[in-house]
Amino acid sequence: MDWYSPAARVIRAVEFSLIYYVGASNLFYMLMMTLGYFGLRGRGRDLPPAEKQAILASPLAPAISVIAPAFNEALSIRESVRAQLGLQYPQHEVVVVNDGSTDDTLRILIDEFRLYRSARVPAGSLPSKPVRAVYESRDPLRLLVVDKVNGGKADSLNAGINFARSPLVAAVDSDSLLEREALLHIVRPFLEDPERTLATGGIIRVVNGCKVEHGDVTGIAVPPTFIARVQVMEYLRAFLGGRVAFSLMDSMLMISGAFGLFRRDALLEAGGFDTGTVGEDMEIVVRMQRLWRDRGQPARVLFVAEPVCWTEVPESWKTLHKQRNRWQRGTVETLIKHRGMFLRPRYGMPGMFALPYFAVFEMFGPALEFMGYVCTIAGWVLGVIDTRIALLFGVVSVALGMLLSVTALVLEEFTTRRYTAPRDLGKLLLSAIMENVGYRQLMCLWRTEGLIDGLRRKKKGWGKMERRGFQPPAV
Repeated sequence: MDWYSPAARVIRAVEFSLIYYVGASNLFYMLMMTLGYFGLRGRGRDLPPAEKQAILASPLAPAISVIAPAFNEALSIRESVRAQLGLQYPQHEVVVVNDGSTDDTLRILIDEFRLYRSARVPAGSLPSKPVRAVYESRDPLRLLVVDKVNGGKADSLNAGINFARSPLVAAVDSDSLLEREALLHIVRPFLEDPERTLATGGIIRVVNGCKVEHGDVTGIAVPPTFIARVQVMEYLRAFLGGRVAFSLMDSMLMISGAFGLFRRDALLEAGGFDTGTVGEDMEIVVRMQRLWRDRGQPARVLFVAEPVCWTEVPESWKTLHKQRNRWQRGTVETLIKHRGMFLRPRYGMPGMFALPYFAVFEMFGPALEFMGYVCTIAGWVLGVIDTRIALLFGVVSVALGMLLSVTALVLEEFTTRRYTAPRDLGKLLLSAIMENVGYRQLMCLWRTEGLIDGLRRKKKGWGKMERRGFQPPAV
């Protein structure tokens, strides 16, 4: 192709635009990581012992219902429910919603926790699929199991909210493990500002490779596989950097579906979780913020770094593909549904900053970055983009990406410091570098597919997620 032809000039113009865009995206996220560092350093990592004992002994601490939807979770349901029942909190109940499982999930629950049919009736009226039976334990356990027709995660959460009895509800994944003091930490904003606080979220960490005994993570280690280790780095970036910074700027749009605490009355008033989207965790937060601000009422949604939820991440490329497609579709659906909030001062920082950020960098970002890879390679092969320009794109995409990943690991080391073994830190450092060559580009492609699927609104549902379950400790 002629270097001076109109087509060559267009390609170079597009290339430089993509270089500026990808560079700005990475630099902006670096700023978020910096804010995250100061946010983590400025807040105590743990509750003072006196405050912890005061909460545990206080009759005024609000009761919490832990709601765990379960679909075909036979591999991990025992450990998960044990961990939830053993949480340190003055008053909490566990509500497991069996969402029409076709494996032994319900039988395991009945046998393990000595369940019998209960006459408990719902106290809420959120729409959900029919409930077939409700079970309680013969033992002195605050456990309720709701068996219902399959309707998906959002539908199960709504059913659980209907049967919950507490003013606060914690939405958790049934394949996840909460640390024993997780509720003590995540409830703090509700104690400090009960009127304005609508929801809080904790940090999600990868349990793959960890030692799990009787529902507790007793040994922390990095996963043995590369695919799981790079997800550790992704979670560190997302939570220690992004979520902390968004919370500091009062612009939180998302509480992770794996672990979040909500005011039950706020969920009922907002109409519960949306069963028409795969991104119900993000959509409900945006909807509550919109509803409260439309009425001129103050609303706070906060991220709390201290409470930890350990979750199993995919270890097969097929399952990871489905997950990332689903996450991207959920983002697209939520942003389109609430596009009326964009750049409107009445919606505060969520409308003026967070929603535009998610649209520019999270919704369209992967597609534009993937376009940059294609344009750079094609332009260099055709001879219309010289090597220096191609290398410049590599620097702003790959090299800056490596810097971001390493920065996330440094942030972890200087703040929460969960990975203490030098060998584990070495593996994570290597993963932080390697993820930007091949893995990152694949994620861009899969998220671009998710963007297209979300815009077309043709692909529905979660897809089947494969689970290995919590592995027994090595002997």
